[in-house]
Amino acid sequence: MTRHAGAIVLGLDSAIGLTIMRELGSHGVPVYGVGRAASGTAAASRYCTAAFDRPQGPIAAWLPDLIARTGAGALLATSESDLLELAELPARMGDCHLLVPRIDRLRKVIDKNCTLEAAMAAGLRVPRTWQPMAAEDFADRIAALRYPVVVKWANPPEAMAFLSECGLEWIKAEYVRSADELRRLLERYRPVGRWPLIQEYCGGVGLGQMLHMEGARATLRFQHRRLHEWPPEGGVSTLCRAEPMDRHAAQMALSEKLLRALDWQGPAMVEYRYDGTHYWLMEVNGRFWGSMPLAWHCGAHFAWEAYRRTVLGQKDAASPARGHLRARYMVPETKRLARLLLAPRRISDPFFAIRPVRELIGYVLAFFDPRTRYYIFTLSDPRPWMRDMAQIFRKAVRRETP
Repeated sequence: MTRHAGAIVLGLDSAIGLTIMRELGSHGVPVYGVGRAASGTAAASRYCTAAFDRPQGPIAAWLPDLIARTGAGALLATSESDLLELAELPARMGDCHLLVPRIDRLRKVIDKNCTLEAAMAAGLRVPRTWQPMAAEDFADRIAALRYPVVVKWANPPEAMAFLSECGLEWIKAEYVRSADELRRLLERYRPVGRWPLIQEYCGGVGLGQMLHMEGARATLRFQHRRLHEWPPEGGVSTLCRAEPMDRHAAQMALSEKLLRALDWQGPAMVEYRYDGTHYWLMEVNGRFWGSMPLAWHCGAHFAWEAYRRTVLGQKDAASPARGHLRARYMVPETKRLARLLLAPRRISDPFFAIRPVRELIGYVLAFFDPRTRYYIFTLSDPRPWMRDMAQIFRKAVRRETP
């Protein structure tokens, strides 16, 4: 196998970082992982050339030394906070390409208001959305809404910062069932003088369309349907299924049109709620996404696509992906089952269908389904799973030890 210039991956503690490592390593790229601890799950992978504890301070202060020590030709990152730091740096530091979006593009996709405006202009269907402002009277708007509604922040990184300063909890999404409930929620943020977005509820299943953009076109495409999430009403995908590329073709063309309008370069996932007839845009995820292991199992290698096109200058078409597999994220998938069986009242989505017996049977049968793959466990690279299990066991012991 040809050995290429190494790559630094910021993020040893997630299935995303592990997948990037497996993708690049299987293509002959030495991978150097950086994490909160060098003992992170991904550091156990056979494809991890070396692992480093993350130094203190801003990335710009320690990255040049790490590049010099490893001789890396590329850097990739998994977290939005790291991307925001890296996007402010030059696209290239010496011989190392920073495979991250530029700051102007990243800000557009992080800000849901910008994304929704671009989507409407591109002809996509978007939920009716209200952004409360300090100068307006909320009463008429609250009374005119159709309930339930979903409450989420337009710019999550920005909201996390100012809510933390004010001692308020950041909540990714809340379901509100009545005008009185929404009135109380909005009052919660009046001392801050800033409010989250209020969106109409869109039913259906989660559909993600992933594209790697170069110039004005997509060079790699993949799509999946979310079957399970944690928490159950919406969050991290815990069971997802690849969708054949001959399905949703018109919507895939619209996703590409939207990313082109945003001048996006590199990988992104366009997320929808799909009710069998309509596709409602939820957001654009401008970073490597949680269900990336499914794409990898199916042969859609987005980290390698970014690396080979930028670092190696390869411009040939990517190999087509398989479209029949599914992938499970076992720890949150098990937590999801426990919630459905033991605490269903904690599920906030008023339309979520709870079928405990069916869920339990499906959970067990999935172990025997030949189409099933796993986010962390693979026979070809089992040590990350072993380390993950050991870390879970140690945490459980610490909780039980007085």
